[in-house]
Amino acid sequence: QVQLVESGGGSVQAGESLRLSCVASEYLGEYFCVGWFRRAPGREREGVAVLNSAETTLYADSVKGRFTISSDIAQNTLYLEMNTLRPEDTALYYCAASSSGCPPAVLYGVPWSSVDGLFDSWGPGAQVTVSA
Repeated sequence: QVQLVESGGGSVQAGESLRLSCVASEYLGEYFCVGWFRRAPGREREGVAVLNSAETTLYADSVKGRFTISSDIAQNTLYLEMNTLRPEDTALYYCAASSSGCPPAVLYGVPWSSVDGLFDSWGPGAQVTVSA
């Protein structure tokens, strides 16, 4: 499995921005599938954003219009730009990759609450704390 390491977490005030990065230990593949997830204290892990090689992007309703997922596959790097942060965005953020890809037909056929099941490589996480 590919090794993933996140960076860029920190503590900010509500309304501010952060950019998370995730570097993979190897080429993610021509048919890559990557994503960002988060786990807030006392809550289940949830999907934040997913991106595949067909440039299909999906976002959790709670972050649409504020977060943007992107990649630089040549650099084996994944990004999450987070704007207008809210206290409820406070969580440990994980990047993830799928070794089998996630074509649009698969992505759109999976309930968002189960999208993490598509991924088999996970980073250790980066803490994001947003204060009011």
